[in-house]
Amino acid sequence: MPVLLQPVAHALLQAREELNELMARFPDKLLWKKPAGLASPGFHLQHLSGVLERLFTYARAESLNEEQLNYLANEGKPPVNDFTSEDLVQYFNRQVDLALAQLHQTNEQTLTQVRGVGRAQVSSTVIGLYTHSAEHTMRHLGQLLVTVKVLTHEG
Repeated sequence: MPVLLQPVAHALLQAREELNELMARFPDKLLWKKPAGLASPGFHLQHLSGVLERLFTYARAESLNEEQLNYLANEGKPPVNDFTSEDLVQYFNRQVDLALAQLHQTNEQTLTQVRGVGRAQVSSTVIGLYTHSAEHTMRHLGQLLVTVKVLTHEG
């Protein structure tokens, strides 16, 4: 793993470990509940995976494809095919694996290269995108933790 990207990798590994522990045996009937109007656990699980995929796509200097845009539009909506909590956790685990592989293959000389983000092509750097992916992942993991604790305490 490139030295400058090790903190990102460590954050993603920690998030995966904590998320898997948190969601073990989580009741699927609570997946789309929104206590006190908070985002549902299902949204956080979808969003965690989607953001990783999108930010790492931008870091490769690629635009989002139609499938990614559809995924973004449907984050927070219960899927038609009734994914379980375990399905969403496994999808997140796959996204972390893909992210770690990309980090491992990243040439440190490219970290300051500018990338356009989103439709507005907001400027960022490769290292900025990777760092934001770690920060954003940990922030949503914290929100997921609180929501899951509230729901399982109530349930």
